[in-house]
Amino acid sequence: MRSLKSQPIVSGVLVAVNVIVFILCSITGRQLYLMGRLDVYDVLVQKEFGRIVWAMFLHMDISHLTSNMFILFFLGTMIERELGHIRYALLYFLSGIGGNVISLLVKLAVNELSASLGASGAVFGLDGALLAMVFFWGRKMEHVTPVRVLLMVFCSLYSGFQGDNIDNAAHVGGLLTGFCIAGIMCMIRHLKHRRQKDDVEKECEVWL
Repeated sequence: MRSLKSQPIVSGVLVAVNVIVFILCSITGRQLYLMGRLDVYDVLVQKEFGRIVWAMFLHMDISHLTSNMFILFFLGTMIERELGHIRYALLYFLSGIGGNVISLLVKLAVNELSASLGASGAVFGLDGALLAMVFFWGRKMEHVTPVRVLLMVFCSLYSGFQGDNIDNAAHVGGLLTGFCIAGIMCMIRHLKHRRQKDDVEKECEVWL
C-alpha cells in the first residue's frame, strides 16, 4: 500500500474543487462568474483582491475545464511526489497568483478592460516548475528530460498565442512564477543537503 506522502492528494483536491465550482457555475448561471472574474476595474479600483485567487477556479466551458484539469493532474501528480504536499500547494497558488497579477498589469498597461478566468496561470506554473526541476532539482525524474519539457512548454505557449480570447499574459506570468518558485525550492534543497553533508563530515572528524 502506497503511503499518503506519495499520493497526489493536493492535485486530486484541486481538480475536485474546480469541477465542483464549474457545476455550481452551471447551476447558478453568471452570478459566480461576475463575482470572481479577473478584471482591472474590480481588482484595482474596487479593491476586490480576492478575485486574483477566485478566478483560478472558474472556467468558461467544459473544454476549458477539461484541458486545464488534465494537465493539472498529470503534471501535478509528478511534481507533488517530488516536492511534497505543502510545497506543491504553495507552488500552485503562487503561480496562479503570479500569473493573474501579470495579467492585470499587462491589461492596465495596454488599457484593456476585458475580464479573464481559469486555472491556466497556475497550470503554466507547473510547466515552469518542471522546467526548473529538470535542470536544478538534482535527481532524475522518470521519463522527464530537458528536451521533452522544453518542447512541452513551447507547444503550450504556441497553442495559447495561436488561439482566440486567450490570456497569454497569465500563461507567461504563471510560467515565470512557477520557474522562479521551483528554482528557489531547488536551491533550498541543495543548501539543506550540503549542510547535512557538512554535519556528517564533522561528526566523522570528531570520531577520527
